Amino acid sequence: MVGLNLIIILSLQTVYKQYIKTQVCEIFIQMKKVLFLILTLFAIQTIKGQTNFNSSLFNFQSGLSPKREVRAVWLTTIGGLDWPHSYAQSPTSITKQKKELQVILDQLKVAGINTVLFQTRIRGTVVYSSDYEPWDGCLSGTPNKSPGYDALGFAIEECHKRGMEIQAWIVTIPMGKWNQEGCKNLRNRYPSLLKRIGEEGFMDMENPQTAQYLANICGEITSKYDIDGIHLDYIRYPETWHIKVPKETGRNHITNIVKAISSKVYGLKPWVKMSCSPIGKFNDLSRYWSHGWNAYHKVCQDAQLWLKDNLMDELYPMMYFKGNQFYPFAIDWSENNYGKTIAPGLGIYFMDPKEKNWSLETITQELNVLRQYHLGNAYFRSKFFTDNLKGLYFFVANNYNRYPALIPAITWRHSIAPTAPQAINIDKVNGRISWSGAKDNSDAPYLLYNIYADSKFPVDINNPGNLVQTRLKEESATIPKNDKLFYAITAMDRYGNESNAIQEKKYSVYTSKAPLLWLKTNDNSILLSQDIQYTSSFVAIETLQGTPLYTRSIKDNQVNIKGIPQGEYVLKTINKHNQGSLIGYFRITQ
Repeated sequence: MVGLNLIIILSLQTVYKQYIKTQVCEIFIQMKKVLFLILTLFAIQTIKGQTNFNSSLFNFQSGLSPKREVRAVWLTTIGGLDWPHSYAQSPTSITKQKKELQVILDQLKVAGINTVLFQTRIRGTVVYSSDYEPWDGCLSGTPNKSPGYDALGFAIEECHKRGMEIQAWIVTIPMGKWNQEGCKNLRNRYPSLLKRIGEEGFMDMENPQTAQYLANICGEITSKYDIDGIHLDYIRYPETWHIKVPKETGRNHITNIVKAISSKVYGLKPWVKMSCSPIGKFNDLSRYWSHGWNAYHKVCQDAQLWLKDNLMDELYPMMYFKGNQFYPFAIDWSENNYGKTIAPGLGIYFMDPKEKNWSLETITQELNVLRQYHLGNAYFRSKFFTDNLKGLYFFVANNYNRYPALIPAITWRHSIAPTAPQAINIDKVNGRISWSGAKDNSDAPYLLYNIYADSKFPVDINNPGNLVQTRLKEESATIPKNDKLFYAITAMDRYGNESNAIQEKKYSVYTSKAPLLWLKTNDNSILLSQDIQYTSSFVAIETLQGTPLYTRSIKDNQVNIKGIPQGEYVLKTINKHNQGSLIGYFRITQ
């Protein structure tokens, strides 16, 4: 339907180009007779010779979450904007600072986030022990002072524990204030690499040594850490820089930096992704003007070429816009992805009343469009997301990201999937599952594993609703005790290629003497037994795999299930510790 709608839009635009403005109303009246239902979905206005996108035209249902999709956040460390919120100056305060990050990552995990863009190089300062640049003061409270632990290493470990990827976010060109720690350190060591504009310092993109210096920093991180990606920010000419060279020469300067970094990273660990966050509008479109702010012409950022030439695996365009400045430019990224991954960044901070006070609907509609065009998503920035600004976090966690998602594989670097595990052992009494025998066919150091579960045999591993745990490094895991599900395990290499599944034997389930307790339902309610007095006033509704979805109250021994999509669910009691006992299972059908 959406494809048809877009064809109609383009047809209308073609008609418009053939007629002067005074004829447009007449054309619309004629078309309305045959396209009434479609035109009610569109609000097409003619402004300055363009067709105006109305975001409500894309207000369709996002449907079932895709199995593979980038769902990212930028986690900002500069000034402790997202983290840390306290300084590490003693063993106790180190523990507190670490706990702050763990809480944030737990929140992100619950909301289905699978990629954390972790600010690692800030302004010529870093959050790890580097041979090139000093510690940033955001961790210890004092510039060039260690916080007493490896912050980047800790962040990587904690993300991996939660099945999330983490990319080192590198601010490339800006160096901050001229007399601050980052600028002073680089000036003392490599004075020719810096240019001053007002009170700010910037790395000189036109100096070939800049490319090598930044490549060395990214290489240091890649070699020292089990990082999943290098994410370049501000890899462009600053808007305050007077570009004296031809624009094509300027684009070559920036591309040469990208080439140097990519070559260094891929040479060390070819499974480590290269990504960047270009300006959100690549260039002016035939029908839509970028208002002078675009990647290609304004700041010499040829990001689509980087995809084409395999210098980048992912792009996170900073699409902090709405309406005409968002939808057509998002579609442009989708149409020019060269088979790579695009995850536009959403300016959710504009929802803040202190900023532009955008509505929640502005962001949810943008999310729906991104999914329709097989694009991922990224939120700038983490705190606005986890603070549930205008209900965004709840919308994402409970609706948009209802099921987990794997990150798209980088098959252009390696495409041979691992061999599936050869043995699976399940102890449902004690709640343990283990497996063995998978073979890695890549050059990466280890495999990861995904667990699927379903009440039906065999488990459909193409259904994201069956995905229980992702990116496990160990060959064992905990499962609910005495559950009634079938399980399947796949192996996945560091490039994201997934093996076939080894399935639990069918006869191993439903051999318990206790049958599944299917609860009675009517159109809108679960009908609980009148013979049981429930001690809790609330119940939890979960997926069969144990993912919490809803909390509902018990009234007259009934639970309202109005608005819950069709499917099979688990009903549990809730106690004061947010734990509960199984009441039973229920189905919702059409």
